[in-house]
Amino acid sequence: MRPLWTVAEVVKATGGHPEGVSDGPISSISIDSREIAPEALFVAIKGDKLDGHDYVAKALEAGAAAALVSEAHFKALGGERVIVVPDTLKALEALGIAARARNKGQIVAVTGSAGKTTTKEAIRTVLAAFGETHYSIKSFNNHWGVPLMLARLPREAQFGVFEIGMNHAGEIEPLVKMVRPHIAVITTVAAAHLEFFNSVADIAAAKAEIFLGLEPGGTAVLNTDHDYLHVLFAHARAAGVSKVVTYGFDDSSDWHIVKADNSPKGTLAEVVHEGEHYNFHLQVPGRHMVANAVAAVAVAQASGEGTRAAIGALSKFGVPEGRGLTLKLGPAKNPLLLVDESYNANVASMNAAMDVFTSIEPIEGNKVLVLGDMLEMGPQGPQLHAALLGAALKTGARQVFLVGPAMRALADAFARLAESDRDAPTVTHMPTTDEITEQVLAALAYGDAVMVKGSNGVRLSQLVQKIRERFENA
Repeated sequence: MRPLWTVAEVVKATGGHPEGVSDGPISSISIDSREIAPEALFVAIKGDKLDGHDYVAKALEAGAAAALVSEAHFKALGGERVIVVPDTLKALEALGIAARARNKGQIVAVTGSAGKTTTKEAIRTVLAAFGETHYSIKSFNNHWGVPLMLARLPREAQFGVFEIGMNHAGEIEPLVKMVRPHIAVITTVAAAHLEFFNSVADIAAAKAEIFLGLEPGGTAVLNTDHDYLHVLFAHARAAGVSKVVTYGFDDSSDWHIVKADNSPKGTLAEVVHEGEHYNFHLQVPGRHMVANAVAAVAVAQASGEGTRAAIGALSKFGVPEGRGLTLKLGPAKNPLLLVDESYNANVASMNAAMDVFTSIEPIEGNKVLVLGDMLEMGPQGPQLHAALLGAALKTGARQVFLVGPAMRALADAFARLAESDRDAPTVTHMPTTDEITEQVLAALAYGDAVMVKGSNGVRLSQLVQKIRERFENA
């Protein structure tokens, strides 16, 4: 098998010049000196907090074949085993574009206000049943993550699945024009990053930038279960997209989800497409997870693959840590159920997660809910946080822990409720995860069920880790 790259190919793609390095194989691309494989290319990216040029020596010592460095840092680095370019991020983008150009497989791009990563995981799980599938890891979906994932695209891969994120208008377009997908998926449009947008309709328009990189004759796959489908259709038409496939619980969907029932072992679902009924089982709970899975089936069919084989492949679909992973900690007969939703949060994902938690029953103890701030909500933040009250009450949680300054609005809503309802849950609010951790740990016991949900910046993943450390081993 040919290597991912050769030094000569990297030099040609980036327009760089090699110093102290001869031609040879490049096995992988990395921007993290702690994750260097033998014969890797280390790309020294300057981030907000760290500069990869400070770690070039460490990467080379760890076995990197070469490092991609900027002209501004070249002399200070000593000039051994480096490829010198004017700008390392631009060079990484050039590598990604070159990797995309040489690959002949089917390429899928995924964006949306919620569910991007789990939908990407469902799609890659399904497509892997049909051939070699390359995909974005973690949430590498930004201005450096997308070109990095593209640069890692094997030339022989039959499928590539890329996640594309954004915080501001104009961010998706340059990324999707690198990816050039044959299929573009928008999972949903909802209130997220409102700090940077005037309205949710503007968010829809920003998500629709994904159509601007769609290959001629390509397919848009759109979720119907939001109020901005008409905005997406309008932008698809303007971009010249001729084929649009829809999925969701709405009756108008091409892939119509007619049933999604939680069971002790996951979710049972029924979908109707072109008069055919399909039944399948997911290991993960939640109506939103069914929608993510159906998106994957729609993508498989748009790629020319078999529907029933795609549905069969979904039996292997699971969720990553922080996005709904449910763990049983401690004794088998009386475990603590931990639902880890700590990676991200906006209005849509908050409500979806709490809907799932509503259907989860503790083995014999209490239900505990931990909610952290939804970040980047802008002036509407207090109202949007307070509006979570109904969904939080519906979960049946008897103890609620709220974390972050924005959650003060929800804490106040609970306090107003408690004035007239003696049966209201016990609520504790703290500004930070560190300040609330010990109180949460003290409130939990084997047999309980707890869900932890919040934006990544609130650092609730640290609380999840503490819970696991405390309760994992009975």
